[in-house]
Amino acid sequence: MLAFAVAGLAGFVDAVGYLSANRYFVSFMSGNTTRMATDFVREPASAAIPALLILGFVLGVASGSLVGHAAGRWRKPAVLALVTALLASGAAFGLAGLPAALLAMLVLAMGALNNTLQQGDAPVALTYMTGALVRIGQALAAIARGHPHAGLGAFLALWVSLASGAALGAAAYLRIGVACLGVAVATGAFLTVGGWLIARRT
Repeated sequence: MLAFAVAGLAGFVDAVGYLSANRYFVSFMSGNTTRMATDFVREPASAAIPALLILGFVLGVASGSLVGHAAGRWRKPAVLALVTALLASGAAFGLAGLPAALLAMLVLAMGALNNTLQQGDAPVALTYMTGALVRIGQALAAIARGHPHAGLGAFLALWVSLASGAALGAAAYLRIGVACLGVAVATGAFLTVGGWLIARRT
């Protein structure tokens, strides 16, 4: 359940970032990569913005990885606490009328968020769904061949979680602006507590 909640949070934040920052993404770096390349061809100077967002995302992933590694068994709450702090900083910057700083905090937070969960030694990607959609397609093909695929429901649920979070984020932003990030901060804090409870039981 934590994975679905985290994916929903990622969708919410990405929608807010997308609507508040001239249609740039804070968690979908494939989209920013395409935009960087097309902007570079059309107007080279404008490619700097998506390039910086990609760099920020990578730095966020690195920061979350370092925090998670240092936290050991407390990885989930430690990473989620970092994400919540970054989201709170972003909300403060947004309310202060500093959109560049807002975007920087959101992209760092979304990068870090991908370190919340692990499969073996590899982090589970939770802020972008291309891989999940590939798995859904592969599962459908397996079912068509007569081979049940147990993972189909989980991957569908992840995608629905992100899409639902994005819809809620868009609706909230269009209604109250960047103040809606308070919802993301509260959700992050709630998930941090949930992650701590999970870690305590393991």
